[in-house]
Amino acid sequence: MKSNIFLQVIISLSILLNAWQATAAPIAKQDALEFANIRGEELLLSFQEPNLSIRYQKLDALFNKYIDVDYIAKFVVGKYWRIMTAEQREKYLSIFRRYGLAYYKTLPLDFAFNLTYKVLGAESDGKFTNVSALVHLNTQSERPQDVNLMFRLHESGGIIKAVDVKIAESSMLLAYRSKFYEMIAKNEEEIDWFLEDLEDTTVAWEESLKQQQE
Repeated sequence: MKSNIFLQVIISLSILLNAWQATAAPIAKQDALEFANIRGEELLLSFQEPNLSIRYQKLDALFNKYIDVDYIAKFVVGKYWRIMTAEQREKYLSIFRRYGLAYYKTLPLDFAFNLTYKVLGAESDGKFTNVSALVHLNTQSERPQDVNLMFRLHESGGIIKAVDVKIAESSMLLAYRSKFYEMIAKNEEEIDWFLEDLEDTTVAWEESLKQQQE
């Protein structure tokens, strides 16, 4: 995707993202459609909040409620999770939670007034239920664009959760894993160096956000 607006949409809608646990189970199509509709409406309403601080509070609440941060954190470092010490794991998970909350705020979200979201259908896929959706963008600076999304859902512990969000065949989780593998490789696979790099990036975003809201 060459257009920045597509990345903004994917990251913003990925606030709906969660992840599965070992007890994951498929869910009924109607329940999946209802979940996707409700979460999408909640997200768009949060975007429409004109006060930036309140908007972030609402989006943070969605993030914390519907994202399994620990699972995603483990997934994106893949094989490197197994070689981390207990202390490194604890430190990494703590940083990653802050990283996730800070990262989405680095993206411009004020395009949301020109965004519509429509759930198209649901299909069972083994242990999961896939929900397809269409995002329509109509901005003054670019031609109208349609973005096809797919949310992969399941039920875990009696709660409907999303496993992944995809645009075409591109998985958000796999994209994040590629990014983190590059970061680790840049730090010569030294986990402590990687953690310092991740902490520095996170702090820089957090400080920038504080300045914006002062």
